[in-house]
Amino acid sequence: QVQLVESGGGLVQPGGSLRLSCVASGFTLDYRSLSWFRQAPGKKREFVAGVNWSGSITPYADSAKGRFTISRDNAKNTMYLQMNSLKPEDTAVYYCAADRDAHEPSYLTEAYYHREEEYDYWGQGTQVTVSS
Repeated sequence: QVQLVESGGGLVQPGGSLRLSCVASGFTLDYRSLSWFRQAPGKKREFVAGVNWSGSITPYADSAKGRFTISRDNAKNTMYLQMNSLKPEDTAVYYCAADRDAHEPSYLTEAYYHREEEYDYWGQGTQVTVSS
């Protein structure tokens, strides 16, 4: 059974940091693209950051650039999202997502990472609340 399990969410003050983790089981993340999405109350789910299988390509949403860093450890079947300088508008449920297919590099455009339909596996989400 394939599972993605997120952890690391919580309550943090503005300006603080959190590190989210996403551990996969029943499925190897090798050669698969991964991403983080988030959904704030009353809003659509949105792309936050993505990473290709080697970690050499890491697109970010404009809201995340310069503050968030996505990474992965294929040996541990795990992906991370380091979030710094958090703002109240970062409050959301954060989801990790994995594409079960391995694609040619030319397919992995920035638009690809933003498309939710590209991802076959999703975690249950972890709540991040930024508030004083």
